[in-house]
Amino acid sequence: MKLISPLCLAILAAMSAAPVVAKEPIEIIKPAKITAPEKVELGKMLFFEPRLSKSGFISCNSCHNLSLGGVDALPTSIGHNWQEGPINSPTVLNAEYGLAQFWDGRAKDLKEQAGGPIANPGEMGYTHELAVSTVDSMPAYQARFEGIYGKNSVNIDNITDAIAEFEKTLVTPNSPFDLYLQGDQDAITAEAEAGYQLFKNKGCTNCHNGPAVGGTMYMKMGLVKPFHTKNPAEGRIAVTGNDADKFVFKVPTLRNIELTYPYFHDGATWTLAEAVNTMADIQLGQQLSDKETLEMVAFLKSLTGEQPQIVLPILPPSNANTPKPVPFGN
Repeated sequence: MKLISPLCLAILAAMSAAPVVAKEPIEIIKPAKITAPEKVELGKMLFFEPRLSKSGFISCNSCHNLSLGGVDALPTSIGHNWQEGPINSPTVLNAEYGLAQFWDGRAKDLKEQAGGPIANPGEMGYTHELAVSTVDSMPAYQARFEGIYGKNSVNIDNITDAIAEFEKTLVTPNSPFDLYLQGDQDAITAEAEAGYQLFKNKGCTNCHNGPAVGGTMYMKMGLVKPFHTKNPAEGRIAVTGNDADKFVFKVPTLRNIELTYPYFHDGATWTLAEAVNTMADIQLGQQLSDKETLEMVAFLKSLTGEQPQIVLPILPPSNANTPKPVPFGN
């Protein structure tokens, strides 16, 4: 009879003690690993910087409010000169996991996305040139850019790079459902667990999967039945020009979904119960019972993770060389 060595026993004990992560269509969200803290801090300053807008009032945080789950909790966002935005603002939380940015996927990554609203006349209403001039007018910003990117480095490429670096840290780990996936069977309620099984059995994970529970593919809104909305957005067709992409949108993340109402690209649905029943109907051609609806909602609420703990940055003061804001009029 062969004896097991002490080393083998130790290895076996360690393996038995380690949590077993179930092989599921949904993966855990991992905490952010910050490798460039100075760039992240600069990006945070720029994320909260209202002087990147023509009015001197709108910042990235205006539409992606980190106190509200990374959204503005409005059907569509409010842009420069109180303009009504064309589409619901998607959450910035866990956005790094998306295959592209914006509902129609027109920006390939967070860096490209960050430059869009600044120069959009219906959003921040500025120009990239004026945004650069604004930032470059302040010595404190100049010093930070020089320390990270080198001399004379205040440009739109580096501004958006820094914002993106900050946004990559806006992840929400340790949700009850993540703890459940890591082996803690008591982390979610029996109702939520039943909702997860229902979520899988109904086929929801065909689109909503991966760490962000979505964001990794495009899908037609109204796959089985038409989605009735007054919103004029037509999705991917605006990017590709392909008729087959009409009403095709990026599948949204379901992480923190209880915080990111109102729902869908038109922002016309205010409750999770209504949202899950709408999706079951128009995407799957199925009807949920009242009990199934409660279970599904309980599961979705278990996807709410730890929110980023943000200390508001102190921004440098404007000076005589800083372009003046134009908060009223065109």
